[in-house]
Amino acid sequence: MIDGKRPNVLILTGPPGAGKTTVAGLLAQRFERTVHVESDRFFDFIASGYIEPWKTESHEQNQLVMRIIADTAASYAAAGYFTIVDGILIPGWFFEVLRDVLHARDTAVSYAVLRPSLSICMERSSRRAPDRLSDPVIIKQLWSGFANLGQLEKHVIDNGEQDPDSTAQVLAERLQLGLLAT
Repeated sequence: MIDGKRPNVLILTGPPGAGKTTVAGLLAQRFERTVHVESDRFFDFIASGYIEPWKTESHEQNQLVMRIIADTAASYAAAGYFTIVDGILIPGWFFEVLRDVLHARDTAVSYAVLRPSLSICMERSSRRAPDRLSDPVIIKQLWSGFANLGQLEKHVIDNGEQDPDSTAQVLAERLQLGLLAT
């Protein structure tokens, strides 16, 4: 169930081509007051000294960006907006610092991973303009980050055979039942 006593944030993640941004937009329409935070944009604010976030040496940069995103999301949530943070927020790289900062700000956190098959992600990403998120090597690397989630596996939604509206519906239902709380 979405926590009515505390500000609420949904971390919506998955590999490139999973449909995160499309589904987040559709889910946002189901609530009266919603903010959609596209986490990738926060990396674009780095004017110089930028390191591709999937590279090992980007750890310090990634941690900083996640803290900034968490502060932004918590502020919107505290103002009464259901807040959706979407991006490639892989456990071990991004998820934990984002979740921990949100919890420290007394924000209820839900977590959902959209995870269609690698072949579906590759096919969807191939339709994008050529950039770093259409490179098959990087897509495979990022998809692998969501392959074995251990205790977080219960947060996975295989949306490979679902249209975006159906996926948004599944998310809304799981949020209402409290199945995505973390």
